[in-house]
Amino acid sequence: MTKPLRTTLMTTLVAALTLLTVAPLLYMLIVSFMPRGESTMLPIPLWPSRWSLENYHELLVRRRIDDAWFDYRILPALRNSIGIAALSTLLGLLLTVPAGYAFAKLRFRGRDRLLKLLIASLIVPGQVAMLPLFLIFRQLGLVNSYAGVILPGLAGIFAILFVRQATLSIPDELIDAARMDGASERRIFGVIVLPLLTPVVVTLALFLFLGSWNDFLWPLIVLADQHRYTLPVAVAAIAREHAADGELMMAASVVTTMPILLLFLLLQRYYLTGLLGGSVKG
Repeated sequence: MTKPLRTTLMTTLVAALTLLTVAPLLYMLIVSFMPRGESTMLPIPLWPSRWSLENYHELLVRRRIDDAWFDYRILPALRNSIGIAALSTLLGLLLTVPAGYAFAKLRFRGRDRLLKLLIASLIVPGQVAMLPLFLIFRQLGLVNSYAGVILPGLAGIFAILFVRQATLSIPDELIDAARMDGASERRIFGVIVLPLLTPVVVTLALFLFLGSWNDFLWPLIVLADQHRYTLPVAVAAIAREHAADGELMMAASVVTTMPILLLFLLLQRYYLTGLLGGSVKG
C-alpha cells in the first residue's frame, strides 16, 4: 500500500469516526428546533420542516397558566449548577494541587503508605460510599444544602494523583536550587512549580468542573428541595413528566450541554497541552 493511499484511508477513517461522534449531538440540536411532535413522525425526519424556538421559549420563559405562574425551573437549576460547579472547581484546586505537589516533592512520614492507600481506594466504586456518606451528612445537618453537594468531591484522589504525576516531571535540581537560595516551600510552590503546572491545572479544572456539572446521582440523593436542584436533576424531573415530548427534552439537553462544550472549546489549547504534558519537561 502506497503512502498517499494509506494517508487517504486514515483520513477517511478519522473523518468517519468524528462524524459518528458528532452526529448524536448535531441531531440533538436539530431536533430541539423542530415543531412539537415532529421528531416522532415516520419516516424519522432529519431536518425540521420549519425552524422553531418554541421549545426553548417554553423551557426558559416563565408563563401564566390558570391564574398561576408556571415554569420548568431550568434557569434556577442552571444558576445552581454554575455556582456549585465553579465553587467545587475552585476549592478542589486549592486542596488537590498542593496535595499533589506534596506527594511528589516533599518528604514526610508515611507518605508512601498513604499514597498506596489512595491508589488502592480508587478500586472502590463511589456509589458504595454514598449511603454512609448520606447518613453522616444527615447527622451534620448538610442534607438538602449546597455544601452537602460540594464537600464530597473536594479532595478527589484522581485529581491528587494527576497533579502528582505531572509534578514528578519537574527536575528536583530546580527545587533544590531554590531551597539553597533560601526560598520557602510556599514561595517555591507559588513561583516555580505552579507556573510550570499551568496547563495541568487548567486541565484538572476542566475535569473538576465537568465532573461537578454532570453529577446526577449524589445531588439527586442529597437535595430534596426542587429550588436547589442542579441542572441534570432538573432535566430528569422534567423527563419524568414530558418523556414523550422529544423536542422539549432535546432543548433541555442542549441547555445542559452547551455551557460545558463552550468551556471546553475556550480551554482546548491548555487541555491538550496538559494531557500531553508538553509544557512540563523533565
